[in-house]
Parts: sequence; structure tokens; C-alpha cells
Amino acid sequence: MSYRIHRAAGPDSIVFTLSGEMDGEHVERLRELLAAEIVGRIVLDLQEVTLVDRVAVQFLTGIEGPDVRIANCPEYVRSWIAAERAFHEPLGP
Repeated sequence: MSYRIHRAAGPDSIVFTLSGEMDGEHVERLRELLAAEIVGRIVLDLQEVTLVDRVAVQFLTGIEGPDVRIANCPEYVRSWIAAERAFHEPLGP
């Protein structure tokens, strides 16, 4: 499985461009890289991601927020993220 992570510092964020197939092993490497970032907003650019597994989608679902933005997300991944969020939302009162 081919997978690459490219890091670039922008004026207001750190951009990680991901490419290839993303699975649990790759998630752990990305988690380590993100933990090493001490300041600034982070953008994960998924334009070149070709395939993700459930572990990767769960990771993306949990990390996306005010400090981490997902850009150029393939539609099937975005739909899967939305489904993961809906599954984990608490039911009414």
C-alpha cells in the first residue's frame, strides 16, 4: 500500500497533504506528526487520497474541529464521516 504525507508551513496554518491509501497504520504515523505540532491551525488535504478504511474515517471524524480542518475531502469520505458522526450522536433526552 502506497501512502505519503507531505508537510508544508503556510502563513496561517500547517498543511499536511495526504496521498494514497490511508489505513490504521498510516493513521498512527499521522497522529504522531500532528502531536509534534505545537502551534497553529492544521489543514489535512485529502485531494490525493485514493482509499480509506474505517479506522482512518474514525480518526478523521474525531480530529476535525476548530484547530484541524479537512480540505479537498473526497465525497465518499465526507459522507462516511457524516455517517460516523450521526452514529455517535446521543439520542434525544
